Amino acid sequence: MKLSRASSYALHALAYMVGQAPDKPVASHHIAEARGIPERFLLKVLRPLVSARVLLSLKGPNGGYRLLKAPKQITLLEVVEAVDGPIRGDAPPVGQNGGAAMDKRLQGTCDGAAVLVRERLAKVTLAELAKKK
Repeated sequence: MKLSRASSYALHALAYMVGQAPDKPVASHHIAEARGIPERFLLKVLRPLVSARVLLSLKGPNGGYRLLKAPKQITLLEVVEAVDGPIRGDAPPVGQNGGAAMDKRLQGTCDGAAVLVRERLAKVTLAELAKKK
């Protein structure tokens, strides 16, 4: 599995927020500076997390972003799928010269792999990911 840059930025931003005061919004420019993420791209990454109800966006001079749930309740799967969409197996069919049966088997294998990836990502929480060793 390859994590997209958008998902990686989202996870780094959320991990940074875990270390901040939970009742105080964190400005996007603070997150961007602390994690070395271009702020314009960060804003695009945070938007779907607000839609997915992982983050709360607060407007105004004292605004910013806050986690809507405890870090131990936010899974890696939730973040990745909010940013990149559902994880699914995808085997484009070729189906020429009697290849349809193989296409079906290949799709079944990819679907199974996607299920395993989703299960694994669902077991990892933001709290685990963000903890300092």
